Amino acid sequence: MTSTTSAQAPVTVPVTKPLMTQAAKLTRITYLALLALALLAPAIGLYPVFVMKLLCFALFACAFNLLLGFTGLLSFGHAAFFGSAAYVTGWFIKAQNWTPELGLLAGMVAAGLIGLVVGAVAIRRQGIYFAMITLAIAQMVFFVCLQVPFTGGEDGLQGVPRGRLLGLISLESDTNMYYFVVAVFVLCFLAISRIVHSPFGQVLKMIRENEPRAISLGYQVDRYKLLAFVLSAALAGLAGSLKTLVMGFATLSDVHWTMSGEVILMTLLGGVGTFFGPVFGAGIVISLQNLLADKVGSWVTVIIGAIFVICVLAFRKGVVGELQAFRERRQAAAKAARPQA
Repeated sequence: MTSTTSAQAPVTVPVTKPLMTQAAKLTRITYLALLALALLAPAIGLYPVFVMKLLCFALFACAFNLLLGFTGLLSFGHAAFFGSAAYVTGWFIKAQNWTPELGLLAGMVAAGLIGLVVGAVAIRRQGIYFAMITLAIAQMVFFVCLQVPFTGGEDGLQGVPRGRLLGLISLESDTNMYYFVVAVFVLCFLAISRIVHSPFGQVLKMIRENEPRAISLGYQVDRYKLLAFVLSAALAGLAGSLKTLVMGFATLSDVHWTMSGEVILMTLLGGVGTFFGPVFGAGIVISLQNLLADKVGSWVTVIIGAIFVICVLAFRKGVVGELQAFRERRQAAAKAARPQA
């Protein structure tokens, strides 16, 4: 009796997983390289205050992207959270002699509470109606900041001291302040990444892609939207608080509707729904503002607008989004080109 041996099954080469692993490795290497660059920035001659300002606005853009890119909610009023937290932090540190960490926490909590109120009203509507409600309430916050005495009115809060972190480390030194800002930004960036990749983040993506399906599956969509809105507002408030601590002042421009427009521009320019896109967009906008402000004056707004129009026409997914799409197309082409066993 001849022993029957099972025929060798055709060996299929797992294509997708190695490609995804390679992409993940490339992304990790890129992030590590950028982190190393950030840590070495003062040593290689980059102006610390400029980089700190860039990181503050990058955090602001990442917070906004959490709402727009991963939840699908377009807010025209995120400057309300950024600016109100800037004022709260500045007032507590300057007038009440709070330590910087308590001032940052106060600004973040204030922004989160305002976000809770705004979100509870806005999520009752969708699309352009949601966006216009956020804009209207943000204009109310701007009027309040203009009228109440503790904000300084049109003069704003000036001369906000940086103080001593935990009562031990002086933040008056640009170097100490710089590494503190880098640490806060990295922690927040990792927190946003963790939120997006968590089960909660997957539900947010489902709401963005197909809200009726999420409702049919039993998810309480409004609660998820509200929580995402509050998280985004709190992180935007932390960015505003950090900006006040770095620059030493808070003004009406922080809470003006044009600030909401700037963060939308940063996010769209870099790539909505990408992790590094808002950081890249913030870097482009802040760099152009600093480089061109003294040379062309108010025309810098026109130049940035023209660059934005060109990028929207040429890169509909944003610069980083288009690069990711290009990489995915190459991976798909490589997979299709492999001979089938």
